[in-house]
Amino acid sequence: MSTPAQVAAPSTVLRGPAATKAVRRSFSSPIASLLVVLLTLLWTVPTFGLLVTSLRPAGVVSTTGWWTVFVHPSFTFANYHEVLFSGAGLGVSDGLLPYFVNSLAITVPATLFPLAIASAAAYVLAWVKFKGSDALFFFIFALQVVPLQLALLPLLQLSSGGAHIGSVTIFPDLNLGNTYVPLWTAHTMFALPLAIFLLHNFIAQIPRDLIEAGLVDGASHFRVFRTIVLPLAAPALASYAIFQFLWVWNDLLVALTFAGGSGRAPITARLAQLTGSFGGRWQLLTAGAFIAIIVPMAVFFALQRYFVRGLLAGSVKG
Repeated sequence: MSTPAQVAAPSTVLRGPAATKAVRRSFSSPIASLLVVLLTLLWTVPTFGLLVTSLRPAGVVSTTGWWTVFVHPSFTFANYHEVLFSGAGLGVSDGLLPYFVNSLAITVPATLFPLAIASAAAYVLAWVKFKGSDALFFFIFALQVVPLQLALLPLLQLSSGGAHIGSVTIFPDLNLGNTYVPLWTAHTMFALPLAIFLLHNFIAQIPRDLIEAGLVDGASHFRVFRTIVLPLAAPALASYAIFQFLWVWNDLLVALTFAGGSGRAPITARLAQLTGSFGGRWQLLTAGAFIAIIVPMAVFFALQRYFVRGLLAGSVKG
């Protein structure tokens, strides 16, 4: 039998504000701060070494390590000029600038297309109830388990020669092999399951009163989606746009499959080819690599505030 005092004894499990304060104290402790500093150094030092190597002359790079720049500083921008516009040292007649433009031409549409489709689909699945909507949502969510590698060969065959069963043409050959369309299609298809899942969870948390007020006032679902949902979902859209942009820009597998060796290849595919053939010219390869990471870094820092808002959205109610 428990005594009244034992029954009335407070629980040792922290809840509410007390639990939040305990978590904050644990993450703001000196040990946690030290771990954050160490992880930051592990991520920053290689990037800094890449930048320093790209700014050093060829003779210095081949004889000394990049850390000697603190004792004997020697910098030049000739590496970037040669990589972008000349490319003679890399065996490229016109430099890497066309491949840089290819990366932009691939990445920007491959980011906007899934965002537009996924945001509309997420709104429909969250607020336009119809028979089988829940089953459709779970089916889309389950598509995330399909490996990208298994679908690349069928997509390549479909884009290069159509689909045929015997003498019957199921899908005609659209002659898309020399365009960016196969790359856009592949990136969009494999981005949609995760994009719809994430955006659905965010859009479904929008207060029902706002949606119903718009519908009662006579607005169509499209107008509610355009004027109410999209502005409120801007942090989530920006957060996913950052991830999608980074995934597509840094992609190598899809680029090699659909554009490897062609004039439509992005800068990542071209750098991968040059590494195997011209691996000794580190000052040029590092300059090309740093050019390849400038755009993702700019996109991330430009949308950083939306990214943080998207991460924190939905964490606090009321």
